[in-house]
Amino acid sequence: MLNYVIKRLLGLIPTLLIVAVLVFLFVHMLPGDPARLIAGPEADATVIELVRKQLGLDQPLYRQFWHYITNVLQGDFGTSMVSRRPVSEEIASRFMPTFWLTLASMAWAVLFGLGAGIVAAVWRNRWPDRLGMALAVTGISFPAFALGMLLMQVFSVELGWLPTVGADSWRHYILPSLTLGAAVAAVMARFTRASFVDVLNEDYMRTARAKGVSEKWVILKHGLRNAMIPVVTMMGLQFGFLLGGSIVVEKVFNWPGLGRLLVDSVDMRDYPVIQAEVLLFSLEFILINLVVDVLYAAINPAIRYK
Repeated sequence: MLNYVIKRLLGLIPTLLIVAVLVFLFVHMLPGDPARLIAGPEADATVIELVRKQLGLDQPLYRQFWHYITNVLQGDFGTSMVSRRPVSEEIASRFMPTFWLTLASMAWAVLFGLGAGIVAAVWRNRWPDRLGMALAVTGISFPAFALGMLLMQVFSVELGWLPTVGADSWRHYILPSLTLGAAVAAVMARFTRASFVDVLNEDYMRTARAKGVSEKWVILKHGLRNAMIPVVTMMGLQFGFLLGGSIVVEKVFNWPGLGRLLVDSVDMRDYPVIQAEVLLFSLEFILINLVVDVLYAAINPAIRYK
């Protein structure tokens, strides 16, 4: 197992290098001139050219990339073109709000998604199954920004129970985490149901019932553990999606996280911040996949990596 983990960690290097090259080329192909945006609409050509030299944008593309990649290898992601703060500080100040929002969203998704999927599988083809799957389809189909605005209108504007924007207290997390976790809960419910239905038809489930084990323990002890193997993979991928895919929700709720920072950076063509955020999201996905693979062995001892 240790050798497997080490090999996967070494595999990070070429993957992140490819991502760095692609994102560097992508951001430099974006329309618009960051020097003009930073200099302001009233700046003349001389001022814009001076800003371009200060940012290093007057150099050939290959020199800009070499300068960028050598600094990254030393842990220096550059300085934000807009705030003039180090990129690492910009991201660090926004990381924890996004991280806690992701955890809260995942908690809602696991609570409702797993519960609905198990109930739908146990009572399949009956009203709990039909109701749960109808809600799941609705959750998948309903856009996140529309759900967010609907929740704000009902619980903030009409009822006044919850705040609309900000991240100062636990009450600020309720609406954005529900909005972000709704689609994940819907996907998890459908995935859990399909996995659980397959497990319920296995021979060891019938054997456990024949031995007189109560239905509750048959489901929880024998069914849940085996059904969770494919679900864990999906949960890991969805967690990565929540970390990197909260852009719309953060914009709707004016959340001070990485998603909103990325949107603002794209608007201002802040190349260093965009590149660092995409690299961070890529690293998160790779590490989450590694953790999921390791969890396989913990859930099912029959799985071994050699």
